Amino acid sequence: MAKHSQTPSRNEPVPDDAEERYAAWLGEALTLASAARSTGDVPVGAIVVDPDGVAVGRGRNEREAHGDPTAHAEVVAIREAARALGTWRLEGCTLAVSLEPCIMCAGALIAARVELVVFGAWDPKAGACGSVWDLTRDPLATHNVEVIGGVRAEESAALLVDFFEGRRLR
Repeated sequence: MAKHSQTPSRNEPVPDDAEERYAAWLGEALTLASAARSTGDVPVGAIVVDPDGVAVGRGRNEREAHGDPTAHAEVVAIREAARALGTWRLEGCTLAVSLEPCIMCAGALIAARVELVVFGAWDPKAGACGSVWDLTRDPLATHNVEVIGGVRAEESAALLVDFFEGRRLR
């Protein structure tokens, strides 16, 4: 796929309170991301909120903690949300995550039929929601996910930069 613009796609007008709601969700994702550092995992955190705005799934990177290459924050949060809702179909749900989802996580968003992904930092190396690839909005995909990127981007990016700088100094 070709590289896409880092401009979010919005199919509908964003309600006035949406920006605040997205920032609050990203705040919770950033708290989860910080906790991932305790196990040596890359600090990425995610929450799934239902159509009423209630958090039904939370996750942080756990690849190092569990030796599981699929234990990305998004996948952990999606699994928890599916258990909480009693269905794998997360229609009407939003995933808020501190880093732009990778191909695997973008695929999970599509498979779970998540309506919207809101994320913090863009990932110019592996992002699949508009920076390197745009899987979530691919016209050939079985489901499209609306994307809003760059919410609390500086905080999200700073957490990652700090983590990787600390690892390089060892």
